[in-house]
Amino acid sequence: MKEIIITRDNAGGRLDKILTNYLNKAPKSFIYKMLRKKNIVLNDKKAAGNEIIKEGDSIKLYLADDTIAKFQGKSPIVTKKAPDIPIVFEDDNILILDKPAGLLSQKSNPSDISVNDFLLQYLKSDDPLFKPGISNRLDRNTSGLVLAGKNLYATRMLNDAIKNRRLQKKYLCLVKGIVEKEALIDGYLIKDEKTNQVSVQKAATNEEAEKKDSLKEKSAEKASRILTSYLPLEKYSDATLLEVDLITGKSHQIRAHLASIGHPIIGDPKYGDAQVNAAYKQKYHVNRQLLHAYKIIFRTMEGDLSYLNGSSVTGMLPEDFQNVISQKSEC
Repeated sequence: MKEIIITRDNAGGRLDKILTNYLNKAPKSFIYKMLRKKNIVLNDKKAAGNEIIKEGDSIKLYLADDTIAKFQGKSPIVTKKAPDIPIVFEDDNILILDKPAGLLSQKSNPSDISVNDFLLQYLKSDDPLFKPGISNRLDRNTSGLVLAGKNLYATRMLNDAIKNRRLQKKYLCLVKGIVEKEALIDGYLIKDEKTNQVSVQKAATNEEAEKKDSLKEKSAEKASRILTSYLPLEKYSDATLLEVDLITGKSHQIRAHLASIGHPIIGDPKYGDAQVNAAYKQKYHVNRQLLHAYKIIFRTMEGDLSYLNGSSVTGMLPEDFQNVISQKSEC
């Protein structure tokens, strides 16, 4: 028999999800069968699996040691050492990392090295119910701040805060053309899974919406509403430095949304202007989109992370990005 006592750090989740983390190679059908047969019990009572686990709860597994070992798959071995990533902020609950451009947030193939690999090596968690992982993702060639919890409780709270906009993420980007004033842009995003590229359609006016609830009828793909606000910080002869507030968080949102209004991010190979990108590559050695997640503001965090409210964390602008800005400022 194996007993697991729930601590504050791993309380708050559903029993079945905790069991699938603990027995991460076991089919869900096996876990539910063991619950039905009372081979797995919660506080010495039969459980369905949908119970919310509280601190101090006892989970007992009346399973043979070799059965538990069989279904406890270990984390994949990292064959290459993950690169060191600057830690911008750390306390007992959370980490904020400054991801460099060129590094994946999460693996797309088993052989990849990602920010998550760095977390596994850095935190070395011995909690069998918790595997470290990031709470927000950035595109491979977007640099900037990435959040991670140091325990299961903090990770859940961060994930919830991002989903419900209890924290604010701000970006800096250099875009083609002159942007005269701040604005909020509204639209709908459709993702093509085959090409991993998104397209944006502007939001319908009230009159258009009355005639036809356009996008969802026109497209077989599911459309997601996206909201992006921006503020011009510096104007140059052919470009503008923007501060962008990601109000909704969808894949490629900033890149596609700015491109849809004629101000693509410089260096962006997927949504950018090929001629502008070539010129910036030749003159400034720009080899990626100049987009950087530079600031996180904690607004209405809840529970044991409420102490973060009112604070903010700001990262440094990467050297390649800073070099372009410095040279353009001198012109």
